[in-house]
Amino acid sequence: MTVIARQEIFNKMIAHSKVEAPIEATGYLAGIRTPEGIIALEAYPMVNIDASAEHFSFSPEEQFRVMKEARGKGLEMVAVYHSHPATPARLSEEDIRLAYDPDMVHVIISLKDDKVDIKAFNVRDSAVSEVKMEVKRHG
Repeated sequence: MTVIARQEIFNKMIAHSKVEAPIEATGYLAGIRTPEGIIALEAYPMVNIDASAEHFSFSPEEQFRVMKEARGKGLEMVAVYHSHPATPARLSEEDIRLAYDPDMVHVIISLKDDKVDIKAFNVRDSAVSEVKMEVKRHG
């Protein structure tokens, strides 16, 4: 599987992560699923209501609003993203434990040591596999 997104989507997630540091930034990527992989077309930065550097939660109201807006555009939620302000771009034990939807990709934006590292993962029955991410150059 591959997640494909325009550079603007990556830029939006990175900017959100930097603004929210030192707490974890979080949000959704909405898009479409194709035989070639997932195409992320929209990034929806959201509020981490836990205001924590180690975990995140969405408000149900904001989550519903974002899902409704994406569905209104004919998109589905294809990934959840969050930042790791001081740790590597890998899923924590908590991230794995809370990964209930095997079709959802989990994107981690690490800001460790003032460097940006982005990785994506799929979790199926607690087994983690890295998902390739690709920048779409045009369109």
